[in-house]
Amino acid sequence: MLRIIFSRLLQTLVVVFLLVTFTFFAIRMMPGNPFADVKALTEENKAAMERLYGLDKPLHIQYANYWKNVLLEGDFGDSFSMKGRKVSTLISESFPISLKLGLLSLFLAMSLGIPLGIIAALFHNKWQDYTAMIIAMAGICIVTFVLGPIFQLSFAKPLSWLNVAGWSRPSDVILPAITLCFGVAAYLARLTRGGMLDILSQDYIRSAKAKGVSQLNIITKHALRPALVPAVTFLGPAFAAIITGSFVVESIFLIPGMGQYFVLGIQNQDYTLVLGLVLFYGILMGIANLMSDLALIFMDPKLRNS
Repeated sequence: MLRIIFSRLLQTLVVVFLLVTFTFFAIRMMPGNPFADVKALTEENKAAMERLYGLDKPLHIQYANYWKNVLLEGDFGDSFSMKGRKVSTLISESFPISLKLGLLSLFLAMSLGIPLGIIAALFHNKWQDYTAMIIAMAGICIVTFVLGPIFQLSFAKPLSWLNVAGWSRPSDVILPAITLCFGVAAYLARLTRGGMLDILSQDYIRSAKAKGVSQLNIITKHALRPALVPAVTFLGPAFAAIITGSFVVESIFLIPGMGQYFVLGIQNQDYTLVLGLVLFYGILMGIANLMSDLALIFMDPKLRNS
């Protein structure tokens, strides 16, 4: 168990390092500069701003300084486009909103996808199975930037208690959360169905049926836990999909989460803001995958003893 945890932590550190390194050099190769939108900027003023942010130094020195500030001082730097604002402050202000949206979306995805997959497996090759898989296929095929406006037109307009966009009322989280959860719920339904069908075909399940064990007991006591292993394995990447998918959803529904800053950072070539968000998201995804592995260890005694 400790070996698995250590291995996952080491993989996370390597992935985050490579991710930030790639982003650092990729964003610097984009045409333009962070101060292109500043009006009447003379060459002297531009040079002064580059010195202020350390952009006058060679690229490898900037790269080394960035890691030194992050690792030794915990400083993600100042935002170029939002003068006087620290990147760490922007993340701390917006992260709770994105986390609330992401966790609710993941809960809704599990609440919808897992029961749908179980029903499809129990009624294999019947209308319930076909209906569930049609819904799942629709969830996989319809992307969030199409689904969001559909929900806005279908529900927000006729229902006065739902806003088309904004983040001023508790109910404003409903439509974005449903939009985000739909695709993940579809994958969970398919994985749960496949896992359940595999377990229900095992010999020990047939033996339990022959002994007269009720179907409810077979599902809850014998089949459900091993059948959910593929779905639990997917939960780490699912959380990643929800968080990264929130970039688009937060823009559609005007939610003041981290997604808006990532989009603004790319548009304004705000190097420090983009790098800080990439680093933070990378660590967050590593934690999500670690939690998924720990859940698998809890469900599988063989992994627990390894």
